[in-house]
Amino acid sequence: MIEEKIKELGFEVPEVAKPLAAYIPAKRVGNLVMTSGQVPLVKGELKYAGKIGVELSEEEGQKAAEICALNCLAAIKGVIGNLDKIEEIVKLTVFVNNKDGFTAQPKVANGASELIGKIFGEKGLHARSAVGVSGLPINAPVEIEMIVKVNE
Repeated sequence: MIEEKIKELGFEVPEVAKPLAAYIPAKRVGNLVMTSGQVPLVKGELKYAGKIGVELSEEEGQKAAEICALNCLAAIKGVIGNLDKIEEIVKLTVFVNNKDGFTAQPKVANGASELIGKIFGEKGLHARSAVGVSGLPINAPVEIEMIVKVNE
C-alpha cells in the first residue's frame, strides 16, 4: 500500500542506489533500520548538482531532498523487503551543501519531510536535523539519512 501511495503522488521507489564507497545502503538493528546518507541519484546519475544558493535554488534543493528521501526508502526496502513493514519514520538527518551565509536549510529539508508526511501520514511525523555543510560527495546539493521503526 505504501508503494501505491507513492505512485499516486507521482513518484516511484527506485532501485537501491549503489554505494559510492565502502559501506552498505542500510542496516537493521532490532526493530530499527538506519540508512547511509543518500544523495539525489536517479538511475545512477546525479539529478541535481552544486550548492544551494549558488548553482541551485531553494526549490531545486527541495526537489533534490525528495529524491534523497525516495532513495532512503529504496535502501530500507532492500533490507526489509516491503515498505508496508514500516511502523513509523523516526528521524531524518538532512545535510545541505550551501553557500556561506545561507540559513534556509530547514526549508530545503522540508522537501523530504513533506513528502514523507504525504506518504505515511501520522506515521511519517519524525524528528529532524537540517545542517548546512560546505560540500557533499560528488557535488550533491543534499544528502539524507533516515531511521525508521519496523515491525515483523
